[in-house]
Amino acid sequence: MFASFSYAQKPLKGFPVGYKVEGRDTVYQIKLRDTYLFSWPEEKKKGRAWRDFYRLVYNFRKTYPYALIAKEKFGIADSVLNSRKFTSKQRTNYIKDFEKNLFKDFEKPLRKMTITQGGLLLKLIDREIGQSSYQIIKEYRGGFNAIFWQGVAKIFGSDLKRPYDKFGEDKITEDLVIMYQNGTFEDLYYSIF
Repeated sequence: MFASFSYAQKPLKGFPVGYKVEGRDTVYQIKLRDTYLFSWPEEKKKGRAWRDFYRLVYNFRKTYPYALIAKEKFGIADSVLNSRKFTSKQRTNYIKDFEKNLFKDFEKPLRKMTITQGGLLLKLIDREIGQSSYQIIKEYRGGFNAIFWQGVAKIFGSDLKRPYDKFGEDKITEDLVIMYQNGTFEDLYYSIF
């Protein structure tokens, strides 16, 4: 005979504690988050695929928080520009001030990124915002600046116009994003490193 399942009044360290009464015994239950075991076949742990995955996980951990910050900052700038009636000069001044604040806050950590991390950051920003970096630069800074930065990106082997493809070449990155959002990415990261 099972009694109804109910929760105790005080949660234990953030987890709700439940119990059920079976006869004269009380069985306490705690709902834990899912745990994942990440294992690759031994033949994949030694080759190029493993090194590429290893680097992608490492670079993702460094860049994805900046993509989330970019999404937040882009939302703020976009809402201010859309809600106020700026003249073209006021709009330009607002964008310059906003850019100056971004440089002040993020120039040092972003300069320490590798070229690969920068390319991954561009893809993740595209994923979060829904626009390629080229479109963002063109919208806020103009077509000439967008063409200039596209040329610089091409020199370093990147492409500002390339969209994020979650079903194609960026599928593994998309899996990492989903794991990050579910709270399981750190488990993967620490199982590798």
